[in-house]
Amino acid sequence: QVQLVESGGGLVQAGGSLRLSCVAPGRSLSGYAVGWFRQAPGKQREFVVGMAGARWRWTIADSVKGRFDISGHKAVSLQMNSLKPDDTAVYYCAAANRAILTDEMTDERRYDYWGQGTQVRVSS
Repeated sequence: QVQLVESGGGLVQAGGSLRLSCVAPGRSLSGYAVGWFRQAPGKQREFVVGMAGARWRWTIADSVKGRFDISGHKAVSLQMNSLKPDDTAVYYCAAANRAILTDEMTDERRYDYWGQGTQVRVSS
C-alpha cells in the first residue's frame, strides 16, 4: 500500500499562483505514473495533469494548459499559475503502480493509490 500526501493548498486571489506537492512518505514516486485530479463542489472529479517517467510522458487537460505544470521525481509537484475562480476545488494526487499509456492517464480508474486531497480556493 502506498500512502500519498498532498500539501500546498490554500486561498489565493485570481491571477495568483500556488504550488502543490505530492509525496509518498518513505518511498519515491519515480517508478509510478502520477496524476493530479480535482473535484469542485457539486461536480465530478476531473483530470488535471499526469506524467510518467519523470515527465518523459505526460498529458494535461485543455482547461489548464499553459497555466499548470507537473514536475518532479521522488515527489511530484503541481505548479498552478494564473489561477481562476473556476480552479477552486479539492486537488488529489494519484499514483499507478503499473505502466499506463499516456492516453490512460486521464482515467481515474487507472490509478491505484489516492491522497486525501488539498483544498484550493481562488477568490475573484
